[in-house]
Amino acid sequence: MTSTTDEATPSAMPPVRDWPAIDLHGADFDPVLTELMREGPVTRISLPNGEGWAWLVTRYDDVRAVTNDPRFSRAEVMGRPVTRLAPHFIPGSDAIGFLDPPDHTRLRRSVAAAFTARGVERVRERSRRMLDELVDDLLAKGPPADLTEAVLSPFPIAVVCELMGVPASDRGLMHDWTQRILSQSHGAEVSTKAREDMSAYFTRLVEERRGSDGEDVTSLLGAAVGRGEITVREAVGLAVLVQIGGEAVTNNSGQMFYLLMTRPELAERMRAEPGIRAKAVEELLRYIPHRNAVGLSRIATEDVEIRGVRIRAGDVVYNSYLSANRDPEVFPDPDRIDLDRSPNPHVAFGFGPHYCVGGMLARLESQLLVDALLDRMPGLRLAVPPEQVPFRKGALIRGPEALPVTW
Repeated sequence: MTSTTDEATPSAMPPVRDWPAIDLHGADFDPVLTELMREGPVTRISLPNGEGWAWLVTRYDDVRAVTNDPRFSRAEVMGRPVTRLAPHFIPGSDAIGFLDPPDHTRLRRSVAAAFTARGVERVRERSRRMLDELVDDLLAKGPPADLTEAVLSPFPIAVVCELMGVPASDRGLMHDWTQRILSQSHGAEVSTKAREDMSAYFTRLVEERRGSDGEDVTSLLGAAVGRGEITVREAVGLAVLVQIGGEAVTNNSGQMFYLLMTRPELAERMRAEPGIRAKAVEELLRYIPHRNAVGLSRIATEDVEIRGVRIRAGDVVYNSYLSANRDPEVFPDPDRIDLDRSPNPHVAFGFGPHYCVGGMLARLESQLLVDALLDRMPGLRLAVPPEQVPFRKGALIRGPEALPVTW
């Protein structure tokens, strides 16, 4: 990691650290982030794309404070070529991720019913049946197999499509578009075209469901459009975000089962003690490095001080949820997977107004996967040495591209 100088800044400011995009294997923690955490609670970084530099906040309490502070705006990022990981990320004006309250609150309220405990329970039994069918097929075909292709990819796609109200016949389309949107390797044109195609699809679906009384997400959005509470563009922006986010479970669960198969003592304990599984899933969610580098930035709208560092109005600020989840002041011995960790107030799903709307659904899917695969496949193990498991390259979200297994 190299440093660059910035002659226009006071000498008291920390140097700007280059944070390259590193393709990491397994659940390895980013060594650059480790160094930044050691350097201080507030550092300065430059990412591979965009312009300039940004502040990076790494401590748990500070991350939660910034994400919940209205003085740090997502909306102000619009139109600014901020330093970033994604080479061709251009947020649309309808993207809920770049809205601030009250618009952000108004838009999320339109689909809140689908993501409450009752809303998620609505799809539990259907999700369990779909998962059982996938595992039945896997067992019938016999080993070896690619667990990602057979279960970990089709299951979250099926669940999020069920929640969204997308017909089963269109699941393949949704998966293809999502992969093209999330990959850095296809280029800007392919990614933009995929986002446009998905947006056009949801525009049709939302328009068809104006006045609907259905409980799926697109029906709720259509009804909200029909009542004049949100615009079609806002509805489509939210639908695209939820659909894309739904496939994060593929990568998270891929890392989760990679860990369980490379540390079999964890899997054996979870098999022997089913009562600890919910707590174990939370610990695995805390530990897993879900993404490369950092996600979306914020802009300070006024001068703010964090741990003695002056963040000036107009400065770009990033939070690292990954580093917050390894803060030793909150998580003793943070680099160890402790299945008995309690309390475990991790921020794997974010914090504040932009807390992941699908967090409860992701937990449900992870718990169903753990139950099904641990109980029905007691001999599940990797079919290749751990270092030969291929992990995604050039992607914003981390996870195995394939997970070769036998049993």
